[in-house]
Amino acid sequence: MSKEILINIEPQEKRVAIVSQGQLEEFYIERPQDRTIVGNIYKGIIEAVLPSIGAAFVDIGLPKKGFLYLSEIEFAFESVDTPKGEPAKEIKKGQEVLVQVVKESFGTKGPRLSTHIGLAGRYLVIMPQDKQVGISRRIDDDVERKRLRQIFAELKLPKDVGFIVRTACCGKSKQELMRDAQFLYKLWKRLEKVVAQKKAPALIYEEYDLTFRAIRDSFTEDVTKLIIDSKPEYYRIQNFMRTFLSYLSRKVELYRGNDLFEDKDIERQINRIFENKVYLKSKAYLVIEPTEGLVVIDVNSGGFKRKLSQEETAFKVNCDAAVEAARQLILRDLGGIIVIDFIDMEKEGHRREVLATLKKALSQDKAKYDILGISKFGVVEMTRERIHKTVQMLSYQPCPYCQGRGRIKSAVTTAIYALKQLKRFLKEKSPKQVNITLAPIVIDELLKHKENLRDIEYKFKAHINLISDPSLHVEEVKLA
Repeated sequence: MSKEILINIEPQEKRVAIVSQGQLEEFYIERPQDRTIVGNIYKGIIEAVLPSIGAAFVDIGLPKKGFLYLSEIEFAFESVDTPKGEPAKEIKKGQEVLVQVVKESFGTKGPRLSTHIGLAGRYLVIMPQDKQVGISRRIDDDVERKRLRQIFAELKLPKDVGFIVRTACCGKSKQELMRDAQFLYKLWKRLEKVVAQKKAPALIYEEYDLTFRAIRDSFTEDVTKLIIDSKPEYYRIQNFMRTFLSYLSRKVELYRGNDLFEDKDIERQINRIFENKVYLKSKAYLVIEPTEGLVVIDVNSGGFKRKLSQEETAFKVNCDAAVEAARQLILRDLGGIIVIDFIDMEKEGHRREVLATLKKALSQDKAKYDILGISKFGVVEMTRERIHKTVQMLSYQPCPYCQGRGRIKSAVTTAIYALKQLKRFLKEKSPKQVNITLAPIVIDELLKHKENLRDIEYKFKAHINLISDPSLHVEEVKLA
C-alpha cells in the first residue's frame, strides 16, 4: 500500500497530511500563535487547592492556570523543594511541582496537567516517576510481546526510571531499543539539572514542533515517501534524520513543483473536512455535527440504490458508514462524547457486526477511546480523547454575520489563502502590477507580515496593490 507524508510550509503555517493510496487519512495544522503546549514540562507553583472539586490550580507561567487532580498529586506528587524520592506530606499553596501538559486549553478551561512525566522517543517513552517497563496495549501479538519483554529483561536499563514500549517498537532490534533508551535517559538527566537551576514558574522542556512530531510518530517503515515543499525545512529534516533515523533519510524528498497539496489532490480533500455532510461511494451519507458538549454523527441511506431488503440495505449502509465515521473522527480529530446514530436494524447479529466494523476501523487511532456498545435502535455511544484543538477550531472563527450560529474562515486563514492565490495569479499572468482586494481585517493580517509581500514582489518582479473593501466578505479574495 502506498503511504506518504506530505508537509506544506507557508510563512505563517505548517501543515502535515498523511495519505494512503491517494486518500487523506490524517491532517494536522500548526501556526506560531497556536502552537500546542501538550507534552511541555513546566516547573509550576500550586496557586490554589480546592478539595471540594478534588483539584489544584497550578501557575506554570501562562495566562490560564493549569488544572491538576489532587488524587494524582497524592499518588505521584514530589515537591521540587523536598528531598528526592520523598513525597510531600501536605499539599498547600506555594509549593513547587513538576508537571506536564496532557490536554490543551479549551474555551475558558486551562490546560490539564499531570505529575506523571513522560518523554517520547522513537520507540519508547521514558517515565521518570515509574520504575517498571510496560508494553503498549496496541501491540496485541503475543509472540511479539514476549520477544519485547525478553529484550527488556536482557537490557541493562537504569533502575531509577521506567519505560513504555510504543507500537513503533514492533520488529525492532535490541540495539535500536537500547539506543532510544540511552538517548531518553540522557535527556531526562539534562532536564533534572534544568529543574534545579530554574525558578518556578518556568518552562523546562518544549515538545517538538509539528514537523518533527510527524516524523517521530508517523514516519514508519511502511511510509514510501516524506515530501516537503520548503528547502530550509528539508535541510532541517535531513539533519534530524541523520541523528535519529538515518536509515529512513533516503525516503525524504524536496518538492520542486508549484503547489504540493494541490498537485497531490489533497487541498480538495482538506476543504471537505469542514463540510458537515460526507458522502459514501454508495451515495449514502453521514451528517457530522460537533457541538459544545458532544459530537453527533447521523447515518442516512440517501441515494443508496440496490435491490435488497430494508434490513440488508440498513446493514450494508451501516457497515460502510462505520468505516467512514471512524476515518472522519481521526481526520477531524473530534473528541469528547460521540454519538453515532446508525440506521435501525432488526437483527442482533447485524448490530454486533456493525459495532465490530467500527472497532476495527478505529484500531489504528492514536487517541484513546471507549465504546459503550450499540443499542437496539442502532445508537453507538463512545468517548474519544480530546488533547489538541481541532483543525476546525484552528482554521475557523465564530461567524460575526450570524452571531456565532455558524463558522467562517478566520482572517489569518484567508490571508494565507490570499497569498497562495496571489502567487498562482502572478505565475500564470506575469503582470507588472496586480490589485488584490480584501476585507479590512484580512488586509491587517497581511500587513503584520509585510516581508511576505515584499518577497513575492521581488520573486515575480511585480508591484502589489492592497485594496481594502469593508463590504467584502472576510473569505472573499479579488485579484485584478
